[in-house]
Amino acid sequence: MAQEYTNILVPLDGSAESERALNKAVMVAKLNHAHIDLLHVLDTKQFVGSYGGMITEDTIYQLSEDAQNYLQNIAEKVQEEDNFSDLSIHVRFGNPKTVIAKDFLEDHHNDLIMIGATGLNAVERLLVGSVTEYVNRHALCDVLVVKSGKVSAEGKEQKAEKPAEK
Repeated sequence: MAQEYTNILVPLDGSAESERALNKAVMVAKLNHAHIDLLHVLDTKQFVGSYGGMITEDTIYQLSEDAQNYLQNIAEKVQEEDNFSDLSIHVRFGNPKTVIAKDFLEDHHNDLIMIGATGLNAVERLLVGSVTEYVNRHALCDVLVVKSGKVSAEGKEQKAEKPAEK
């Protein structure tokens, strides 16, 4: 690899796409002896309508705790299954687009973002815009958009197992 990366950012939102990005980021990090920052951005604007126009301190605390627990579980899974422990977890509040593309990078000096392809359909992308598209266009470092599944240690893509038929 011509470019060696030392600090990889993987934004996680609970989607299969973001977790595929993490799987590939672990492989890249192992090859480069790099650190991985796992980031979950809580966009409080998306929750305002659900709570009658107001979001309470208790709700904010619970959202933050849920995000921390989600990331901690992911980090433990990576440590156990992939034998990789050079991870940090972070929860931020704000607009996911700008936090991922600019704000977080300024604080943590990541040199690569590995982000999952959008999980939105065409109409949703038109209405709200894709975080992935924004990050790809505006990030302050290299961006790798992950579209395919988990990669084995030999570099071959592992196909997802089909569920058993009933």
